[in-house]
Order: sequence, then structure tokens, then C-alpha cells
Amino acid sequence: MTTQQLIIDTKVCIIGAGPGGAAAALKLDRLGIPCVLIDKAVFPRDKVCGDALSGKVIYGLNRIDKQIALDLFEKTDIRVGCWGIKFVFPNTKELDITVPGLENKDVKTAKPEAFIAKRIEFDNFLIEEVRKSKLIDFREGIDVQQFEKVDNQWIIKNKKGETIIKTNLLLDASGALSRFSRDIAGIKKEDKHFAGGIRAYYKNVKGFTDYNFIEIYFEKELTPGYLWIFPLPNGYANVGLGMRTDHISKGKVNLKKALDDILKNNPRFKHRFDEAELDGKVVGFPLPLGSKKRQISGDGYILIGDAASLIDPLTGEGIGNAIVSGKIAGEIVQQAIEKQAFDAAFLKKYDKAVYKELWRELKISHQLQRMMQYPWIVNILSSIALRSKEFTSVMTAMFTDVDLRKKLRDPRFYFRLLFSK
Repeated sequence: MTTQQLIIDTKVCIIGAGPGGAAAALKLDRLGIPCVLIDKAVFPRDKVCGDALSGKVIYGLNRIDKQIALDLFEKTDIRVGCWGIKFVFPNTKELDITVPGLENKDVKTAKPEAFIAKRIEFDNFLIEEVRKSKLIDFREGIDVQQFEKVDNQWIIKNKKGETIIKTNLLLDASGALSRFSRDIAGIKKEDKHFAGGIRAYYKNVKGFTDYNFIEIYFEKELTPGYLWIFPLPNGYANVGLGMRTDHISKGKVNLKKALDDILKNNPRFKHRFDEAELDGKVVGFPLPLGSKKRQISGDGYILIGDAASLIDPLTGEGIGNAIVSGKIAGEIVQQAIEKQAFDAAFLKKYDKAVYKELWRELKISHQLQRMMQYPWIVNILSSIALRSKEFTSVMTAMFTDVDLRKKLRDPRFYFRLLFSK
């Protein structure tokens, strides 16, 4: 069926079938609510990303349907288990954050708290779950570019101006470059709340262990950005570099050149990459950061994931927040349909629910991100981190999503963070 022939009238339409859009569709399915899910790509399709799936991803999937996360555990061919994070600071000090009880776990049989998987594999895994549903009308290869509100419906059009979908509720999960988020919702790019990243796939990178730690490096020559190395299945590694956009502009930083230089010349990486092979191209991607609150809903619409600028300002992780916001969107849509209330005032519940769930984490990540632009502060933080059980505890919680929100609500936590040993 061609785009010209396609006209769908639906109560709920989700634009974008990445993790946020798929999560919203799957939540609606579990609630018994039909929806239309569309994407301009045909799956499987690649998505440029760091590929790390934190404990929040599993947490979010479990709140939609525990069987989905269980399937992910069992599909060992698309992911590797991850048991911790290695931080390396400008003063060369290292901090390993491990999952609780790592020393008592057999990595060959135990279920890890987090994973690393190529986005082409993980996103398609979610889409295969979508395809199983009779309530989700999934349409691929549909590129929508125009939106118009007429009475109580959104009229969605293609680039030729032809109407293809009419919907009462529009859920925009179309990512960092969302046309709807920019042109209709009014979320503008602000360099200090935006980052740029590059990602490369390498084979034969040395130095990984059975525990598959994700590695984050705050090197002097990259400040205020950071470099990451994440192990992947089948001998691959995701290697990348991220930096806030205003610093890229101010320092006239060429991220690709910076990454190439440090991998070839920095003694820490030179040996690990002397036999490594670049697989494909080094590619860039935008990161709209959740370092400020925004209005993420309006009259008949909700923004999800990257379209709502919910990426963690410190780690750059966005998949978990996309899934959590997609799950919340499904719940608010259920309430809206029950009450036949699609107006901005009612949908404001979505904003409140999302920020109640995520804001404290986003705020502390933003505070740490701001400090990371000064190497001397990073070095002080490294000293605190190496002696502070509380810092280790919160970083573990960020990684595994265990009781983090409870910690951040306790004023005593911040005192212990600085002074505990």
C-alpha cells in the first residue's frame, strides 16, 4: 500500500518505533488499548548510540511486562552481560563500580544487572515484541513531516502535504531530531543543554575481562568530554566520545579527530588498539540532555524519550529514560481515554509523572556534569569517590537502578556523599 493510499483514523498514534515508542505501544497493548505505531525506517535498522542498557532498561521493561525482560535475558546472541563500570579520572586514578555481590556470581550462568547490545539488535528485539500484538498496528517506511490540529484531532501529513493519519492523541517518540518536538511543541536546541557524540565499532580491542565493565575515561585532552569503551558480543566494542555542544563550538573541537588522536597516541589506549580494526564508519549523533525541565505535553500530544530531551546529562544514557517515559505515556493515555480528556491541562499529568520519576537523577547528573568541565574538580571528586561508600552506592544505583530515588530524597545522603569513608 502506498503512502498516497494510506489514511488511518485512530485514537492513538505513536511516531517513532525506537525504545520509547515501542515501550509506549507495548504498555498500551498490555492495557488493552489499540494504537498505531509508525516509523520512517524499515526494521531492522541501525541507530547510532553507545549501546549500553542500564538496569533502568530492565526496570522499565519489567514494569510493562516481565516476560519481555526475561526474553532479553534468554537471547544471549544479541547482548553481553555487564557487571560494572570503570571510571578513569584525569589524574589517572581508577574507580571500579561493581554490581552487588559480584564476587559470589558466576558470570556464565547468573543474570547480570545490565547489558550491552547493538541498537540494531535491541531495537529489533522490541519490534519483534510489537509484531506479536494484535492491538498494535505497526507501519514501517512512513515518513511524516507535517502536523495540523483540526478540532480535536491531529492531522498528520507526508512531505507532499497528503493526509495519512488522523488521531486524537499523538505520542511523539521520533528522537533527538524530532520535527514535531521542534516545530509544534516548541522545544528548541540550547547548546548548554545539548551534546554531540560520535560512535565507532571496533574489532579485536584488547583488555576486556569476563565481567564486561563499561569503561568511561575523563582524559585531560578531552575535558570537558569523555571517552567510552563498551564491550559487545562477537568480539566487537563500541568506542565513542561525547561533549556538550557549547564546549564543542567554543573549543572548535573535531570529535572524530580527537578520538583518532587519543586512540593512536595516548599510552593508555595505544596498546589496546594496536591490533584493532575499525568496522564501518565513525558516525555522529545528537544528544538532547535532560538538564532542564521542559513542557513535554500539550493539547493532544505527549513527547517521549529523546523527543522530550530526557537523556542523562552525565552519562549520555537515554534508552532507560525513553522506556520509562514510554511506559508512563501509556498509563496517562489510558486515563485520558477513560475520561475523554485530551486537552493540555489533563495531559500535564504526564509531565508531573515523568519528572517525579526522573528529575532527581537528572538533576544530580547535571550537577556532576557541570563539575566535570574542570579537571581539578574531577580529580577532587575522584578522591572523594575512592573513599566514599556513599558515592560508590549512588553510582551503583545509577547503574542498576536499585533504590536510587529513595537515596536522592534523603537529605542526609548528600552529607554522607561528601564525608563518609
